[in-house]
Amino acid sequence: MIYYLYDPTYFLVLIGLLITIVAQIFVSTSYSKYKKIKTKSQLDGFEVARKILDSNGLKNVDIVEIQGELTDHYDPTRKVVRLSSHVFHDATIASASVAAHECGHAVQDKEGYFFLKLRSTILPFVNFSTKAGYISIVLGLIFGYVNLLWIGIFLELAILFFQLVTLPVEINASKRAEEFLKKEALIEKKEQDGSKKMLTAAAMTYVASVVTALLQILRLILIATNRNDR
Repeated sequence: MIYYLYDPTYFLVLIGLLITIVAQIFVSTSYSKYKKIKTKSQLDGFEVARKILDSNGLKNVDIVEIQGELTDHYDPTRKVVRLSSHVFHDATIASASVAAHECGHAVQDKEGYFFLKLRSTILPFVNFSTKAGYISIVLGLIFGYVNLLWIGIFLELAILFFQLVTLPVEINASKRAEEFLKKEALIEKKEQDGSKKMLTAAAMTYVASVVTALLQILRLILIATNRNDR
């Protein structure tokens, strides 16, 4: 009983939590800063996205407004770039950067970018693994079924793999965004530094997700190994 109250593996959970919080603070503060700085071009997120898509032969890709903050994403099944209200309407460094990033995913889709295709392919299995893995781990811990716990751990590895695949997808989209903004002269040279900082901050959240998932799996492995030794 004392072991579970003072389980040393909780330290791994704490590290993962701190990494996630720091990454979220980093991206939130960066976004808050650059969404207040207007671009000299005075192009809002919709206009930036439309120019990038059109210049890359993607006039068939629609751009729609959605609610929320930092909810922006590209839907490869419907071929739609979805931008949150602030990004859609505001002419700021943050809006231009986010819009360009999502267009980066659209261009990846058009070019058949390997990691994007791989992510879409494994997504159904990952969704299953997320639910089944959680159930297996909880039941394994509650009833002491070590084999069930190991099954849950292996299912959780699918989530880690998905996050590892997502990492190059997001980093590549950010690099494309920087190139688009520069090539199309959508923001001025002195504004590009702020855009790069914001895109880097966003990428760090995905790095944090990978590290956190890895630490969680390591913790579960330590728990399962400890129970095997009993």
